[in-house]
Amino acid sequence: MTGMSDAGRGPLERPDPSELRISDEDRHRVAEVLRLAGGEGRSDLEELDERLEATYQAKTYGELVPITVDLPAAGRPQPRPAPRDPVRNGSLVRYPSSLAMMSETKRTGSWAVQDGHNAFALMGSVVLDLREARFEHDEVTINANAVMGEVKVVVNASTTVVVEGVGIMGEFTEHSAKVAFDEEHSGPVVRIRGFALMGSVNVQRKGPPGERLIKRLGWTGH
Repeated sequence: MTGMSDAGRGPLERPDPSELRISDEDRHRVAEVLRLAGGEGRSDLEELDERLEATYQAKTYGELVPITVDLPAAGRPQPRPAPRDPVRNGSLVRYPSSLAMMSETKRTGSWAVQDGHNAFALMGSVVLDLREARFEHDEVTINANAVMGEVKVVVNASTTVVVEGVGIMGEFTEHSAKVAFDEEHSGPVVRIRGFALMGSVNVQRKGPPGERLIKRLGWTGH
């Protein structure tokens, strides 16, 4: 009896997600991102037409990557790009952007969060821990885009989170909270905009850093 696979062939491997076929709904989502970017002046009509044509001709998710990879979040107009190098805001470090291309970038501890912070992960991972961060405004928008990568945003109990992104064969969502929302203490409002193309953008509410270790060791602070 002949086996299921040819001699010398290895076990069946999971197909490359970039080679999977896209649906009409996926094409329409990318087209909407392109139209909004065009309305914000990020591309002229000729370039917009070229990208839209390429979108509707695309057959796989991998073909959508170069069409959208250089676009920030769709939605309201975004501030002009700031320098990538960190700068000082008093005693705090201010990061205009957080990029990870086949690598990992983490923002933790006390750092200044500006409105319009850009987080982009291309086959990499970006972690934005906002629990000890200082906000330049009461409401900030974070442009979080992931292409075959992950962007993770961690907030504390008093932060209000508004998730407005879209997942294209990916996940753009707020995970189950580890701690309850604290309505008594007014915290900042964080809007998460962008898209996840074959990747994920996740937001999660957690307790203070090190809280689990303190409870595990039984420390009381007295």
